[in-house]
Amino acid sequence: MPSGYTFVIADDHPLFRGALREAIAGIGDAPCIVEAGDFESTKTALLGEGDIDLLLLDLAMPGASGLSGLISLHGIQPSLPIVVVSAHDDPVTIRRALELGASGFISKSASMDDIRSAVRTVLDGGIAAPAEMDLGEERDPEISNLIRRLQTLTPQQTRVLSMLGEGLLNKQIAYELGVSEATVKAHVSAILQKLSVDSRTQAVIQLAKIGTDSIAAA
Repeated sequence: MPSGYTFVIADDHPLFRGALREAIAGIGDAPCIVEAGDFESTKTALLGEGDIDLLLLDLAMPGASGLSGLISLHGIQPSLPIVVVSAHDDPVTIRRALELGASGFISKSASMDDIRSAVRTVLDGGIAAPAEMDLGEERDPEISNLIRRLQTLTPQQTRVLSMLGEGLLNKQIAYELGVSEATVKAHVSAILQKLSVDSRTQAVIQLAKIGTDSIAAA
């Protein structure tokens, strides 16, 4: 296994960040570990840290909204392996996280050895999920349809949708992405079509359905 990894640990609890740091400190040769305590600082890390090998992501950080936070970060760096670390470790949440782009899922009750094993699995190109757990199939047809539609969005469209969810205007989105307003409008139109909705507000409502409400329902 190559050395020189860069990991980002995103969790709002310092003690748990410390536990994750201890668990992964021995993976590779003295890995660089960046910590983030909220969603904004996580986004900043992804946009400014250069080559990141893996993100360990809590779903319940300040500024995030459950699985919608995963969707947003996956749009920023589509090729970055994201391992969700959550106390919500039911089969529904795990399955939805993996379907929405996570490369793995670690329960907050997992042992240090299990955390290390999951991280190594993902670094080796695999998918890490709790062993011997039947993830089943989506029983909510509305959520199943929504996940399929979200999976059709391009990374840039995913980022634009997330920014719509943050309440940003087209001009602000264009500035953040370094594109023209016309390009943003084109992305918004494509998003509305792919989500089968008629307005930005309806698109944001769809995004919210896959957020913390979706986890609570699970």
